[in-house]
Amino acid sequence: MHALIVVSHPDPGSLTHAVAEQVCHSVQSATAPGTHTAELADLAAEGFDPRFTAADLALHLQHAPPPPDVAAEHARLARADALVLVYPVYWWSFPALLKGWIDRVFTQGYAYEEGADGKLAKKLGHLQVHLLGIGGADTGTYERHGYSEAMKTQIDHGIFGYCGAPVASSRLLLQSSQQDMAAAHLAAARELGSRLFPPSS
Repeated sequence: MHALIVVSHPDPGSLTHAVAEQVCHSVQSATAPGTHTAELADLAAEGFDPRFTAADLALHLQHAPPPPDVAAEHARLARADALVLVYPVYWWSFPALLKGWIDRVFTQGYAYEEGADGKLAKKLGHLQVHLLGIGGADTGTYERHGYSEAMKTQIDHGIFGYCGAPVASSRLLLQSSQQDMAAAHLAAARELGSRLFPPSS
């Protein structure tokens, strides 16, 4: 089975990138060599353009085919059995680069279909989603202000639920008082990667 791991952070030396790399490595080494594969998509390094343009609107209205960069992302997603998003939390949500990737790639006709009768067809039921957000505040802050639930409503339900993609895990790696917080975050990433696909799959 194949995992697409999408990371959105401008600094390749960041903890966000280290977490994504640990997930990727753990997927590939969780079972016998070659059993499972993983691709790491670094949106910043690849220069993905997050701007929703007239070409994207034409696709949404089903007046034109996908722009080439969107078609390439559709092909990457089509190869994947699981999608893992690894991102820093900016203003209690995705960074703009990752939000733009969602805006442009999870398109009508590919991720969902709004019929003439008003009925919605959810088209990503085959894609298992895992979310790993890295936050600069502690758990108490998220709980006190309801940020965790707000993010689940907006992202888990509002985006992936709308497309029918099951969110198999959704986790925030937050600030804590423990001595080596980065090591704990990397361990969580390894644990996720190791259990992404069941041994019999």
